[in-house]
Formats: sequence, structure tokens, C-alpha cells
Amino acid sequence: MNTKLLEQVETDYPEYRFVLGKKFAFRPSRTIVVELESSNFEMLLLHELSHAILGHYSFDVDIERIKMESNAWEKAKELAKNYNIEMDDEFIQTELDTYRDWLHKKSRCPNCGLTRFQTPDSQYHCPRCENLT
Repeated sequence: MNTKLLEQVETDYPEYRFVLGKKFAFRPSRTIVVELESSNFEMLLLHELSHAILGHYSFDVDIERIKMESNAWEKAKELAKNYNIEMDDEFIQTELDTYRDWLHKKSRCPNCGLTRFQTPDSQYHCPRCENLT
């Protein structure tokens, strides 16, 4: 089944290159890495394809990454209708949680534990430790 869907997606989206790998990923600007043995193959394939279609090449601040991930899942839901694939919202939220957890951990001040904010230069700042006024 996985190879049948992959072949169809490759036919439908010839502008992208699909390569086998150990973990699903989008490698800008045209390569989608595919893990054939994944138990969530269909959803992850459409998710990574969505990153490509949406032009998710990079992000400046970390919160943009979560927005990109969320947008890619929404696009994947749209694509799923074309392939008669049922998307599992619980799985999607679990996947999004990994990014939410990553951001929470990254934004936490290592000195005082307060949530820091990120400026456009990608630097994190703690309002308590840096005495910002």
C-alpha cells in the first residue's frame, strides 16, 4: 500500500524528488525523504509534501516553525481528500506537541526558569535576568 501511494504522489507531483531514508523530512527545495516502514506513512508523506508545496524553506524565529508545522498539517488534510486518506487528529496533535515542547524548553531561562522571548535576530532574552525595562 505504501509504495502504491508513493507512486501516485510521485506522478501527481513530478516537480519533487522522493528518496528513501530513515526518517520523513523535507529537504528544500525539492527533496522529500520517505520512510517506507513508518506506521503513519500516509499522513507523514502528505505532511512533508505539504511543506514542499507551501515553500517551507526556513524560518527566522522559532515560533514560525510551529506555525509552519501547523500549516503543513492543515494542507496535508486537504491533500488527504484527493487520496481518500483519513487523517488522525490525535496523531497530528501529538506531532505538533513535539514542537510545542521543543519551543517551551528552548524558551525557558536556564537561570531563573522564566519564559524568555525571542527577538527578530533569533536571540532569547529573559526579562528578569536581563533587567529589561
